Amino acid sequence: MTAQVVVGVDGSPESLAAVEWAAHEAALRHVPLCLLHVEERTRAQRVHGQVAFALASRSRAVLRDAAERARRGHPQLRVMTRCDVGRVAGALRGAADGADLMVVGSRALGEVAGFLLGSVSQALAGTAGRPVVLVRADCADAAARTAVVAGLELIDGSEALLGFVFAEADRRGGALRVLHCWGPSAATVSSGTTDPGDEERGRRAAERLTELLRPWRRRYPGVCVIPEAVFGPPAAGLSEAARGAGLLAVGRRRRRRLPPGPRLGRVTHAVIGHCTAPVAVVPLD
Repeated sequence: MTAQVVVGVDGSPESLAAVEWAAHEAALRHVPLCLLHVEERTRAQRVHGQVAFALASRSRAVLRDAAERARRGHPQLRVMTRCDVGRVAGALRGAADGADLMVVGSRALGEVAGFLLGSVSQALAGTAGRPVVLVRADCADAAARTAVVAGLELIDGSEALLGFVFAEADRRGGALRVLHCWGPSAATVSSGTTDPGDEERGRRAAERLTELLRPWRRRYPGVCVIPEAVFGPPAAGLSEAARGAGLLAVGRRRRRRLPPGPRLGRVTHAVIGHCTAPVAVVPLD
């Protein structure tokens, strides 16, 4: 693995917003930024003459514009460019697994998916072995925000997510808000009445959240942590909590017994589509 931040670029407003966010992140981490553009075609699909010249010219222009944007806010940042030929999803996956962090553009729910957007970016987030951050065009100013929000399931194996968000909050110097959203019991849902046991479930959730955060608070004493066990739908609660934040992070469980393919889950899909902050998807052990 190389100590660098990689960002996929295709010239779209979403990918340019991703470049700005990734440049700021690379500067915070004191690592180089690699701009990756992929010409979508198999290596067997050879192109010649004017077509090859046009594709090469476009790739150079996309990378040049992205590099200028990255250096504009961070003139001391080391920026590298790379152009690959092949399947976009596969090239991005390979780059993601070989870097500290992968950043790609994403679009809100209801918008038509584009080159690095929609299904490709979500498939990458659902399969990559390293954290992937998805950035929408309206998140371009999120790089300067310091607050970090994390959505946490109260399960073992969440160390990767907690390590990621505590390190992010420490770099940014802002508060870390850790949310666990819990819902009513099955009895409450079926009867439509209040279950006295729900209050006890909320208390236990808050205690478990405090327990999971304790060792990380000791490791990062300078991070201001705000733990919350919140009653309500997770996607709505996380999206609301992330308003004005620089980053929202959620975990993705690795389901080894299922067939290969993206495994984001309904909550993460909804958060990616609705959240106004960049969303980091962190694979869990």
